[in-house]
Amino acid sequence: MILCDERNPRATALREALLERLGPTWLPPEPVSLVMGGDGFMLRTVADHGTGRTWLPLNAGTLGFLMNDVGDLDLVARELSERSWRVIAFPMVEASIVKTDGTTSTESAVNDVYLERMTGQAARLQLRVSGVTVVEQLVADGLIFATALGSTAYAYSAGGQPMHPLLEVLQITPICPHRPKLPSVALPVNVVAEVAVEELDRRPVRVVVDGRAVDHVARVRVRLVRDAVRFAYLAHHDFTQQLLEKVVFPR
Repeated sequence: MILCDERNPRATALREALLERLGPTWLPPEPVSLVMGGDGFMLRTVADHGTGRTWLPLNAGTLGFLMNDVGDLDLVARELSERSWRVIAFPMVEASIVKTDGTTSTESAVNDVYLERMTGQAARLQLRVSGVTVVEQLVADGLIFATALGSTAYAYSAGGQPMHPLLEVLQITPICPHRPKLPSVALPVNVVAEVAVEELDRRPVRVVVDGRAVDHVARVRVRLVRDAVRFAYLAHHDFTQQLLEKVVFPR
């Protein structure tokens, strides 16, 4: 299967250029699927199609941190034809959500799950991690729970440290904390975080899961699920180089 962001001219041009080199009927072997687009399209693909396949992402976006670079199309085509890639199983963030009306849902994210205020009022949140009360009342715009893959996205913009993609950590980063000045922290894969929202009517909060919003949330339980999603990376892909060149020291 080949999935392409049809709204992205760079993605459609990439598909045409690769199929010229590989042949118009070429398909990756099951259960590998090519995904051509940007990071956002990759996240939507996992949300829409699930985690039962192995996703081989090719960058036709801007940053493309989740993606394989395609600067040398001949090299990319050769590695695809030779099946020269490695499959890595990454953790996902799982959020068990209780809304103010009592309804519940469970959502999963490749990058991050975050709570954010829905109005001009700052959120007031209680945070517990593995049974330990971190803060009784955090006054802030919200909280981000990110995987190492997702640490280079919203969490990095909010002041968190970019993590190497192969680390298995749950990164917790406050969004514009007012009181107390809670820092970002990276915790082991087995921790469980719980957030309770205070003053639900006056200070409503939503949860956003890889861009998908759930409004009027009362409580959230967050944990990492190991080996939850599989991505394939071509032989020339270098995670350390990508982290340093695209995020830490961008050109």
